[in-house]
Parts: sequence; structure tokens; C-alpha cells
Amino acid sequence: MFPSRASRRRTTPSRPAVRRTSRTTLLAAGAAAAAVALTACQSGGTSGGSSDTKFVTGIGGIDTVKTADRKPLPGISGTTLEGKPLDLADYKGKIVVINVWGSWCAPCRAEMKHLVKVANATKPDGVEFVGINTRDPNKPPAQKFEKEYDVPYPSLYDPMGKLMLRFPPGSLNPKAIPSTVIVDREGRIAARALKPLNEKDLTKTLDPLIAEK
Repeated sequence: MFPSRASRRRTTPSRPAVRRTSRTTLLAAGAAAAAVALTACQSGGTSGGSSDTKFVTGIGGIDTVKTADRKPLPGISGTTLEGKPLDLADYKGKIVVINVWGSWCAPCRAEMKHLVKVANATKPDGVEFVGINTRDPNKPPAQKFEKEYDVPYPSLYDPMGKLMLRFPPGSLNPKAIPSTVIVDREGRIAARALKPLNEKDLTKTLDPLIAEK
């Protein structure tokens, strides 16, 4: 005899339910991964050194690289918030402090007064500051931010964060907002901070690079 319809329903595997369970698990895993990435971006956590990266995290959470292990800064160029072309290759022979910021970012506001003060103080020592404004879909809020803090240096306008992706893997690349990358006179990445900086931390990091010949 052929099994009844009720019997077939009881013995047939519930495949749709399995698919729904798998889909739910994948969605939950994806959401967790996205949450971790977002947290890392907002909090600005640091990465420690290893034999592969050749950089070490100092007591203040600022990563540094020995001279022999530094990697060259990739090509960073574009248009400033004022609409002017800017290429960091033009800063060859200078120590360059690159600060990634957004007008919407509270830690960026907290550190900006310190960046401005150190930028003005170290310019005679051959130090140049450049900003990378990111995640601002429109220029006016960023321009207002610069005016409010009397920022004396230009900022590249990078609303989609594409410039941050140009840094090579394994280098001291900016991973959060704010991030600060410092380049030596030879155009090599020498230090990075994934946190808002104060005057003391920034000066302490710059002084050894200024002393290099």
C-alpha cells in the first residue's frame, strides 16, 4: 500500500526549516562581525607589534617603527576642502603628520586644539600637517570645523574613505577615526596613533623624528 498523505508529511525532512536556521545563523554572524568592525572604527583601538609587522605599541598606545623597518607612504593625493589640488609627494624632505578626521567625530574635536598648537610650534622644525577629512558627505560642515578651530593646514576631502585604503597591508595604516600617521623625511611611515592625541603625546612622538638626520 502506498503511504497516506499524513504519513508522507511526517516522514519528509523539513528542508525549508533547515535553510531558515542556516540563514538565521549566517545573518547573526554577519551582524556580529559588522558590530565588531564598527566598534573598532569608532573606538580607535590599537594593534600590537609582532615579528611580521615590525612595529611596536608604546605605553601611550602609539605604534612606532625602527628606521630600517619603515615602509614608504603610498601615493596620497586629491583635492582639499578648498578645492585645491594636493599631493603629499610635494612634502618630500619634510616630516608629515597626517590626521584622519570628520566634523561629526567628537574625539576629533577633542584633539584638534592640540594638533593646531603642535602644528604651529613645529613648522620651523620642518614638520608639516595635512588632514584627511572623511565620512563628511558635504563640505560645509568640515569647512566650518576648520574655521572654528583655526586649522592652519589643508585637508584632503575624502568622503568615501578611499585614501585610507591606499596604505599597504602590514604598514601603520589608519584604521579608525581619528587616526594620525607620521611620515619621516624620507617619506616612510614612522608612527601611528589610533586614538585622539594630546600635545604631550604628539610632541613626544615627533621629537625623535625631528632629531633624525
